[in-house]
Amino acid sequence: MMPRRLPFVSDPMIAVLLLATTLALLLPAMGEGREIAGDVSNGGIFVLFLVNGMRIRRSEITRGIANWRFFGPLMLFVFGGMALAGLGFAAIAASVLPPLVAIGFIYLGCLPSTIQSATSYTSLAGGNVALAVVGAALINIAGVFISAPLFALLGGGEAGDIGREAIIRIGLILVLPFLIGQAVQDFVIDRVAAQRARIVWLDRAVIGLAVYVAFSGAVDQGLARLFTPADWVVLVGLVLILLALALAAAWGAGGVLGLAREDRITFLFAGSQKSVAIGAPLAAILFPPASAGFVIAPLLLYHLAQLVLAAPLATRLAQPRH
Repeated sequence: MMPRRLPFVSDPMIAVLLLATTLALLLPAMGEGREIAGDVSNGGIFVLFLVNGMRIRRSEITRGIANWRFFGPLMLFVFGGMALAGLGFAAIAASVLPPLVAIGFIYLGCLPSTIQSATSYTSLAGGNVALAVVGAALINIAGVFISAPLFALLGGGEAGDIGREAIIRIGLILVLPFLIGQAVQDFVIDRVAAQRARIVWLDRAVIGLAVYVAFSGAVDQGLARLFTPADWVVLVGLVLILLALALAAAWGAGGVLGLAREDRITFLFAGSQKSVAIGAPLAAILFPPASAGFVIAPLLLYHLAQLVLAAPLATRLAQPRH
């Protein structure tokens, strides 16, 4: 019998992120070209959130709100505990890393959890998959409304103008298409469900383009000059420590809440993982290109690390207990 391959080995999202950052380093979009790429990215983000509104069933949202004993603490962990952890790590990073990169830890902490990998690892670990699907949808919808104001509250204004103009952009590019998708959902949901494989690639393409535009701005601002190899070592170390603490805290919180093992596994992955699918597009809206690449650096490393480390963890959790 062939051994089961770990999800991160074949996850195309890793290749997309690496390709986008490498392309930005070698062939960054500059001047008018970056403006055009930014406009295309914003158009892609609009379409992505329109499709998300079409495919996330309203019944899932209703079930999530009804199960407040599980999702209430999960929301507090994702947007409360993780945001405060990000704030603490930003304070540590500020003494050794460029300011915009340090602020990126706050941004990371304020984001919702990822949908696809959280549910995949929950399934692999033998957790409550139905709860993971509903939870991921509910948290990501909440993130559209919560992440930006929370980031601004915790000091994100230092990285960019999180004011009226940014709120309007979020409303037009994220919230409006999602609400339109919800409104027309009954007429298109079956056709959208039939195109699931193509929609996954739409997700990846939009995220990849947003990352490319962001890192192009960072390269234009002298990423190689401002960010030394020693800085990368420090950043990777801080990201790995944050991820380890998030996993330990999420597992511990599930125990304190007295959750069944299957639900505790769901809480572990839904609570500790962070979404580049929300983070990269939102950064493209909130920050000027000169800042966005630096701000999302912790997020990209965290996302890659969670894919690599969560797979063996899920496999271990799936093993029978003695």
